[in-house]
Amino acid sequence: QVQLVESGGGLVQAGGSLRLSCAASGRTFGIYVMGWFRQAPGKEREFVAAIRWSGGTTYYADSVKGRFTISRDNAKNTVYLQMNSLKPEDTAVYYCAATEALVSANLAREYDYWGQGTEVTVSS
Repeated sequence: QVQLVESGGGLVQAGGSLRLSCAASGRTFGIYVMGWFRQAPGKEREFVAAIRWSGGTTYYADSVKGRFTISRDNAKNTVYLQMNSLKPEDTAVYYCAATEALVSANLAREYDYWGQGTEVTVSS
C-alpha cells in the first residue's frame, strides 16, 4: 500500500502562484508514475500533470502547459506541482495519485492510490 498526503493549497489571486506537495509513504519502491488531477464543483475529475518516478518524463494537460510544472524529489518521496499564472478556472480540489503500472498517464482509472485532496481557489 502507498499513502499520499497533499499540502500547499489555498486562496490566491489570478496571476499568482502556488506550489502543491504530495508526500508518499509505505510501499513507495513500487511507484512507477505519480500524477495530479483536479476536480471543480459539478465537474468530472480531470488530468493535470504526471511524472515517471524513474527518469522524470513528464506529461501535461494542454490547459496547464507552460504554466504548471511537475517535479519530484526521489529522496523525499515527494512530488510537486508548481502552478504559475493561475486563472479562476484553475479553481478545484487537486488530488495526488500514484500507480505501479501505467498505460496512459492522463487516465484516472490507471492510478491505484489517491490522496485526500487539497483545495485551490483562484479569485478574479
